[in-house]
Formats: sequence, structure tokens, C-alpha cells
Amino acid sequence: MGSRNLRAVLADKLRARIAADGPMPFEEYMAACLYDADGGFFTAGPLRSVKEGDFLTSPEVSSWFGRTLARFVEQVSSPVGGRAAEGGGGGFLVVDVGAGSGSLLEPLIEELGGGYSFHAVEASPAAREALAEIVGADHVHASIDDLPRRFIGVVIANELLDNLPVALAVRSGDGWTERWVDASEKGFEFIAAEARDDVRSWCNAYAGTVPEGGMVEVQLLAEAWVGSILDRIETGALVVIDYGGIAEELEPRRTQGTLRTYRRHHLGPDPLLEPGATDVTVDVNFTALIAAAEDAGAQVMLHRQDDFLADLGLRDEVRELHHRELELAKGDDAMARLKVRSERTDADALLHPRGLGDFRVMLVGTGE
Repeated sequence: MGSRNLRAVLADKLRARIAADGPMPFEEYMAACLYDADGGFFTAGPLRSVKEGDFLTSPEVSSWFGRTLARFVEQVSSPVGGRAAEGGGGGFLVVDVGAGSGSLLEPLIEELGGGYSFHAVEASPAAREALAEIVGADHVHASIDDLPRRFIGVVIANELLDNLPVALAVRSGDGWTERWVDASEKGFEFIAAEARDDVRSWCNAYAGTVPEGGMVEVQLLAEAWVGSILDRIETGALVVIDYGGIAEELEPRRTQGTLRTYRRHHLGPDPLLEPGATDVTVDVNFTALIAAAEDAGAQVMLHRQDDFLADLGLRDEVRELHHRELELAKGDDAMARLKVRSERTDADALLHPRGLGDFRVMLVGTGE
């Protein structure tokens, strides 16, 4: 079935749900747009995070992202490696959630080698098929619920939480209303609804200062996801990498909110126009995630991506690549020089202060 037919199927399903049950909270609409089995952007289509797809994440930009992150995994695994081996549960687990094409797992496996048990969690059937070739079918999972109940290891979530469904809240006086989704002859549309208690509480705790009429993406599911993962990690770390910031950093974006879509590497249309046809995403509120991690008894540090990768030696690697490029320029092998230049440019993009370098990295340590 073509993508246009899949979108029509999803639109019809959403209309039927609204006709039967009335308008739906935005998080239900967003969940269907991204993850519906028959027409969701991630679950019913091809691989998305590839050059021929809709967006590229840091691992697709440069293999140095995974190669550098492997150094962090080594730092975490070194003190507990012996205990992991004695546990009999498959050793030290390295889990990539939202693994996509496997562009992060492949350099991790290459750098870390044996002694680790690599796993991928991915909602897309197309991606799971590709990932099975990298880590084996038994280590590819559709949900975090399929992971071992308790394990020692590192869980990595790179550009995952921005796609977890959110409620939409709007500042109204000293309180909040919500935006729900209704359907009419003209299409899908937002309507105002009374704010639910959990939405109101989240906004009061984490939204920060919001002007009248300003919109907030309420990330209850992202909070719950962090708690669920930490409940599984006996000893190790959770690494969350995404665009966003703490509540105060997000305040200037609250007039219009941060909800947006992507398609073919560009900003896409209004999320209500073509359900299932675009990536739907928001800036991650790390203040809420930090609170969720600390409530679980974990220790949390928040970095910029450029600082995090530089601390692990990536800036030194970029300088070394530049040195190699200059040396090759003295010879006759133009192709080798261009190859090194491309590798250096891609690695340097991970550190760009107004690009990928401005992403946030939340490191959560758990256990001993």
C-alpha cells in the first residue's frame, strides 16, 4: 500500500475514533500519527533517519559520534564489568533505544568489541529488520518491555524523547486549558478543552514563565519513560541526547510553543494537515526529566553535546584529522585527502555550537 493510501487509512481511523468518542487529547493524535500500526510515520513506512529519508541524527552525520560515545560506555562498564560477567544475565548490556538504521550501534560494536551484549529497541518494523543484521534478531526488540527485567548496562536514547507523544497546554489567565483534536468537513482542527489534573500539575511544576496564550508541550510520557528505564538498570547509566533545554531555556519559545514537523530534511506542514506523513516533534524539557531521574534516586548531570563529546576527546580527534588532511595535501592522493576532509567536516559538525553541539546530553547514573 502506498504512502498516500496509508495516510488515508490513518485519517479515516482517526475520524472514526472522534466520531465514536468525541475529540481526543493531542497525545493520542500524535501517538497515532507516529506509531499507528497501519499508518504511523515510524511504524508503517520505510527507514526515516537516512540520507534518502526525512532527517539525519548525529550517528548518521558521523561515525565519530558512536566511536566517541563508546568511550563513555567503557568508563561506566569498567568498575562493574566483573559483576556483570558474574551475573549470568548476558554480561554488560549496551541498549540503543530508537536505534533506527543502526548507525549508532555499528561504531559502538566496532569500538567496544566483545564482553558486551548489544541490544536495539525500535518501533519501526523496517528498521528492526535492518537491525537484526547488526545485533541478531534475538537482540532486537519492539519495546523496552521486552528487555530483561533487571540488568547491568548503559541505555542510550538519542533523539527519542522528542518523539514521545505530548499533551498541549495553553496559558489562560492564572491557569491552563488544553488543545484537543476534533474533525470536521474541513479536516482536523484544534479545540479548547479543560486541562486535566496531571497536565495542570506538570505545567505548574515545569513550564516556567509562559505568556497569556503561550503553548507548552506537556511531556508526561517522557517522564514516565525515564522512570521505567531506570527501574530496569540495576547498575549503569542512562544517556539521553536530544534538542531542548531546561525550563528557563525554553521560556523564550513559549509564545508559539515548540511543536513542529519534519519531512525530507525540512520543516513540514501543520501537524493536523497530513496525519502519518511527517515526523512530529517537540523540544525536550530536561527540567522535568531531571526531576524524574532524581525521584528514582539516580544521580544526574546535564551537558551540551559539544562539551560532552569534547571531554571524551572528539575535539582532539578532529585536530588529528585536520593534521592528516594537511599531510595528504603534500602528496598526490587527492581522493584520500578528500576522504579525510569529509570525515573531519562531519565529525566537526557534531561540535557545532549552533547546531548539533547545542543538543543536551543528560547522564543518569544508577546503582553502585
